[in-house]
Amino acid sequence: MASTQGAPGGGNSGVKRYQLGKECELRVEIGDDSRLRLRLVSGTAEIFGTELPPENWLSFPPGHKFAVFTWHGATIELEGKSELAYVADETPMVSYVNVHAILEGRRARARSSSTDSEPSQGPRVMVVGPTDSGKSSLCKMLLSWACKPSWKPTFVDLDIGQGSITIPGCIAATPVEMPVDPVEGIALEKPLVYFYGHTTPSINVELYKVLVKELAQTLEKQFASNAESRTSGMVINTMGWIEGVGYELLLHAIQTLKADVVLVLGQEKLCSMLKGVVHGKDIVKLHKSGGVVPRNTKLRQRARSTRIREYFYGLSNDLSPHSSIASFNDFSIFRIGGGPQAPRSALPIGAEPAADPTRLVPININADLLHSILAVSYAKDTDQITSSNVAGFIYITDVDLQRKKITYLAPCPGDLPGRFLLVGTLTWSES
Repeated sequence: MASTQGAPGGGNSGVKRYQLGKECELRVEIGDDSRLRLRLVSGTAEIFGTELPPENWLSFPPGHKFAVFTWHGATIELEGKSELAYVADETPMVSYVNVHAILEGRRARARSSSTDSEPSQGPRVMVVGPTDSGKSSLCKMLLSWACKPSWKPTFVDLDIGQGSITIPGCIAATPVEMPVDPVEGIALEKPLVYFYGHTTPSINVELYKVLVKELAQTLEKQFASNAESRTSGMVINTMGWIEGVGYELLLHAIQTLKADVVLVLGQEKLCSMLKGVVHGKDIVKLHKSGGVVPRNTKLRQRARSTRIREYFYGLSNDLSPHSSIASFNDFSIFRIGGGPQAPRSALPIGAEPAADPTRLVPININADLLHSILAVSYAKDTDQITSSNVAGFIYITDVDLQRKKITYLAPCPGDLPGRFLLVGTLTWSES
């Protein structure tokens, strides 16, 4: 039930108070032009597995969607305008926390069986399912619950369409040492980021596979020298494309990242298919939350734009990106993929040259780069570019062909950490 009373401090939007019973949740959707504050008045509650501090107001930016869940009962107050806010008493949270308990047991066993020379492997859990099934939300819960008893799991994000660690168009991983902040999201500790450059894998399927493999190999090296990370395991988020090529990429990711637990959200057919071909791993079907909101193409594009804006300006416009001007010859720009693997003369008669998905193609700077997002590679040589992770991103705001100057926006002032830049199809309009 919900009751309303006046706003603290004389605000115009008023305060709504919600009484939540045991194992209920308050589902909230904030409009794109609204802001909202929330606080826990009594009881205990959590957002994405992170406990709310009592009596502290949390400020949420426009467009946020979340659920406040309580195991034992709580009173919640909302101040501001929400597009939707309602209490639900049917949630899949008990099954989610049961999965967490099993993962905890595996982490504990891995820790007890580890030696100084050979750390044991903790659980590597991959969350799969169709678009808008709540995969990223479940990942956040599993990470937050794992961090409470001081585990430090690695979060791997393979969803290039949205991007939970960095901007869309990337495959990334980061160690997680603290429960996920309900507003700010995952605190980034030395994220490992590979730039794919597109928001759908169909543009270059083989490159997507190559980058997943590079990420996996780098993580294995890190785990070999860090027993704590290895025993804490991984939580892996995946794309919502689960048919055809998407299904093929899912199988590739399970094998490459050596996932031993696959959680299937809201898709019985996918669960059955995986059980038929993936052996020696636990395939577990879970119900998706009733609070999951389906998004159309326009909403997805808006979410991508918001993620890119947050990278440069911060969640609350609290960052000041730096505009710089550089000469065309200050750096080299490349696209990965394209161009024939072999000249037509070297092919059998009648055969057509196929595009090389990992070929490095130099890009001439022209007006087409305007509004593009470019990645700054750590590579020191061109032959390292495809396999190198990236330092960050810049946004092209002007291309002056006469003066051969390019103007770009970067998160901070100073020289770029590398002179090799990568471009894909990722663009952004600052308006």
